[in-house]
Amino acid sequence: MPRISIIEDDQLISQMYRMKLEAEGYDVDIAENGMNGIEMVAQKHPDLILLDYSLPDIDGSAVLKEVRRNGVAAETPVIVLTNMDNEAVENDLAKWNITDYIVKANLTPREVVAKIKQTLGQ
Repeated sequence: MPRISIIEDDQLISQMYRMKLEAEGYDVDIAENGMNGIEMVAQKHPDLILLDYSLPDIDGSAVLKEVRRNGVAAETPVIVLTNMDNEAVENDLAKWNITDYIVKANLTPREVVAKIKQTLGQ
């Protein structure tokens, strides 16, 4: 089954997505900050990364820059989760070849899982 890495500091949100994704048969790993997320991606080589834009240590853009730069996840699909819906964030993320951009408040977990399946061609 595909492996999903979730980099999200809100434990309630990350656990909610973990439960939904594991129920669909995915292997799920969680990191609660950007630096741990970078390490996790390097170790686990996920098939998709679900990345919160606002993290406590470094922002999602810095995480993306590092995982793209180190080559481990140069082509890995990344879906960014955020509650910031503005052009500056979109422009920042566009530089790092993201697959999709989701405003958390606008989609249910079921809809996020559907986007993941679509992204992975399932």
